[in-house]
Amino acid sequence: MIALIDYGAGNIRSVQNALTRIGTTAELTRDPERIRQADKVIFPGVGAAGHAMQQLAGTGLDALIPTLRQPVLGICLGMQLMCRHSAEDDTQALGIFPVEVCHFPRTGKVPHMGWNSCLHMSGPLFEGISEGSDFYFVHSYFAALNDSTPTSPPADFVSATCEYLLPFAAALQSRNFHGVQFHPEKSGPAGERLLRNFLNL
Repeated sequence: MIALIDYGAGNIRSVQNALTRIGTTAELTRDPERIRQADKVIFPGVGAAGHAMQQLAGTGLDALIPTLRQPVLGICLGMQLMCRHSAEDDTQALGIFPVEVCHFPRTGKVPHMGWNSCLHMSGPLFEGISEGSDFYFVHSYFAALNDSTPTSPPADFVSATCEYLLPFAAALQSRNFHGVQFHPEKSGPAGERLLRNFLNL
């Protein structure tokens, strides 16, 4: 069973539709026991970090999610909430990834919206996906690369990078936890391949 965490965040329907296109379904649930028993867990999200963390805390999911042992995929805000802290609403997040989430510089057009290529792709989610493949992004906040620069290798837990105004982490991985800043459900064949790779973990 695939559990799709229901905590009031957006993009639920588009994720469900993408899973249908690749021949599977997910159970939309906020029941901790159903989530704990699932074979795979998808943690989607569109919205504000502070409100989302309040929703998770109200159901105890903020304590549950970091303890999960099965493969977990955070999408967009879901990935940001798996980080340590978000500048959005000065939000203490779940702390799964040792990463700060920052706002894009106000010198450029924000949000970052549209197709952009990913580099330094590694790990099982990107198996069979060509380096430089394009994915669809919509976000104003980003997972920082800490001291990394465009010419230095990203940290071990960064499984893909992207650049818009500055380089940032497009995907993260730690143990059984995976996160992507882009929307695989809206990213065409590359996004579908990534979802299949996740389901095959």
